[in-house]
Amino acid sequence: MIRLVDVSKAYVRTGLALDNVSLHVAKGEFIFLTGPSGSGKSTLLKLVFMEERPTAGEVRVSGVNSATLKRGDIAQLRRKLGVVFQDFRLLDDRTAHANVAFALEVTGAAPNVIPAKVNRLLTQVGLASKAQAFPRELSGGEQQRVAIARALVNDPFVLIADEPTGNLDDRATRGVFQLLREINAAGTAVLMATHNVELMRRSEYRTIEMLHGRLVADSADPAVAARAAARRAEDDAAARAAAVRPSVPLIDDQQDSPLTVQ
Repeated sequence: MIRLVDVSKAYVRTGLALDNVSLHVAKGEFIFLTGPSGSGKSTLLKLVFMEERPTAGEVRVSGVNSATLKRGDIAQLRRKLGVVFQDFRLLDDRTAHANVAFALEVTGAAPNVIPAKVNRLLTQVGLASKAQAFPRELSGGEQQRVAIARALVNDPFVLIADEPTGNLDDRATRGVFQLLREINAAGTAVLMATHNVELMRRSEYRTIEMLHGRLVADSADPAVAARAAARRAEDDAAARAAAVRPSVPLIDDQQDSPLTVQ
């Protein structure tokens, strides 16, 4: 369903964000993606919904391959994906109902089917009574539920959630996480980036850890951690060798003075 094969991503200003990452997400899985800030989580998610292209390697999502991607493929792919962000990204001048309806309108849904579908989605996320409320009238948890309802308008095969509970208190976090669990139980895969250790401890979902752009642990594949440890050992050995490399005096032919190469 989702596969990354030897994927690296580099930016001109900030350098390497992902370093040779390979990953497979199966149909219906719930996966936590964790790691410190700057470890590459958000970059990986952007590659999955094709906001970014890899510098090397391939990203394959539901039959779409980043190596052969055409402009029309992105729009078709995103209709199969649901994406939720930490900052909700709701339209402030529209009600909860209108925010969800707008996501259907831009995909060309028939106007006569939109109201019923929006009502069903808001009921699913527990906000039927807040359909006419504006974002400013909703709590953070309620705004995130609207964002989730909006992400579900096209019945996606996977819901990509980038720190969806990062701005929420504990109670709202538990509520949103329970909603994501229910969505997953209904058959939708969930790929969730998070720093929340407690959420991960309270569940048995697959957990993938990233560090410095590398995949360093995968609860479904202990060999990943072993390979990452071996690679860190090699890097450490190379760094130590570089640190103790002796200085070599050279003679500058033109200046006839010694130069030192570190």
